[in-house]
Amino acid sequence: MQLRRLGNSGAIVSAWCLGTMTFGNEADEATSFALMDLYAKAGGNFIDTADVYSDGASEAIVGRWLQARPTEARQMLVATKGRFPTGSGPNDIGLSRRHLGMALDASLRRLGVEHIDLYQMHAWDGLTPLEETLRFLDDAVRAGKIGYYGFSNYLGWQVTKAVQIAKFMGYAPPVTLQPHYNLIVRDIEFEIVPACLDANMGLLPWSPLGGGWLTGKYRRDTTPTGATRLGENPNRGQESYAQRNASERVWGIIAALETVAGARGVSMAEVALAWVCGRPAVTSVILGARTPEQLAQNLKADGLQLAPEEVAKLDAASAPVMGDYPYGPGGSKQRTRPLAGGRA
Repeated sequence: MQLRRLGNSGAIVSAWCLGTMTFGNEADEATSFALMDLYAKAGGNFIDTADVYSDGASEAIVGRWLQARPTEARQMLVATKGRFPTGSGPNDIGLSRRHLGMALDASLRRLGVEHIDLYQMHAWDGLTPLEETLRFLDDAVRAGKIGYYGFSNYLGWQVTKAVQIAKFMGYAPPVTLQPHYNLIVRDIEFEIVPACLDANMGLLPWSPLGGGWLTGKYRRDTTPTGATRLGENPNRGQESYAQRNASERVWGIIAALETVAGARGVSMAEVALAWVCGRPAVTSVILGARTPEQLAQNLKADGLQLAPEEVAKLDAASAPVMGDYPYGPGGSKQRTRPLAGGRA
């Protein structure tokens, strides 16, 4: 499996990260163990979880697997997140020193470890001073509770502000950002990706298959049914069938994927994953799966290199919609155009 630096750190991780949001919910413990076993056997060494996944059950399952697989555990880097509610009290949420202190200790207990490799702020907190959060994270690094820290779902200015404060105060710098990123969702290329490139931070894209849309499983004007996320809930979040079914851009992306995949003799999912894995600043792509069969199929993307003309075809079909201002006519369009393919 491909190996890359974890952002601007010295740690080395596989280009494919195992996401565990399904653990304890869509995947029971036995299935979760099978997924981690398969991933480790394939050469993966990077697992991502969060304290709110299945109300902490995901972290606990990962922890039990680490205890049961000491050989694999020695090679595995574990990432988790804190920020969202872990209780009903006013301090059981957010990025304050109080909440993060309790949340980090709880994650360490569930994972059964003394040290978490990458601790990520799950989302921006507009109430807590950023300086307070960064000081806590620097203290956690110095105390040996975490190796590195990063962010998830931050905007470009939020990333840049955090980087500059950390630099000015002499704190450990953030190393990664975990954003929603795939062929359908590319707006992060306007400001968020450039902010990460400027700070030499690595991207850890989540939902690289667009909730299943980029696998070809959904068909035009046919509402999905059955045991899939949209089959169970067609109006699920940003993956809403009605919303995306009405988008000519989405169907244009799917058509381009079908063409490239057909010519290559590979699945649409493999092409979509190879595309996002090759984007600038991407360190590791988070793969979520309900079954070992799904994970095995997705791991086939490892080593798939798209030709420049294939990337150009996908880029053109998926180009994000650019408004008139500030990115369009009369604004700074030439300075904020979507990024070209290839890893920086």
